Amino acid sequence: MVITRDKNYSSFIEYESYKVIYRRYAGLFFTLGVDVNANELLALETIHLFVELLDAYFSYVCELDIVFNFNKVYSILDEFILSGEVQESAKIEILDRVRDLEKLE
Repeated sequence: MVITRDKNYSSFIEYESYKVIYRRYAGLFFTLGVDVNANELLALETIHLFVELLDAYFSYVCELDIVFNFNKVYSILDEFILSGEVQESAKIEILDRVRDLEKLE
């Protein structure tokens, strides 16, 4: 549904009782499924911050980084979002926590 959409359309799709909000970065698509009443721009900013975190951690993230380091990606996401809500929005804090967790391994 998302891949076949024309680039001229918005990044929001209403599907049943949800909104699918997506953003494309190079060859990667990042999507969020949110409630119909959720703020679309906030969801887009959440996606953007997540991609910035991945770029900072992997220095220009690509598909292979995500595939072969899925546990690290999930760890970054876990420090960023908790129970569907943004837990921390400071990139430096999130990346410091992830690096601290790496030291424990």
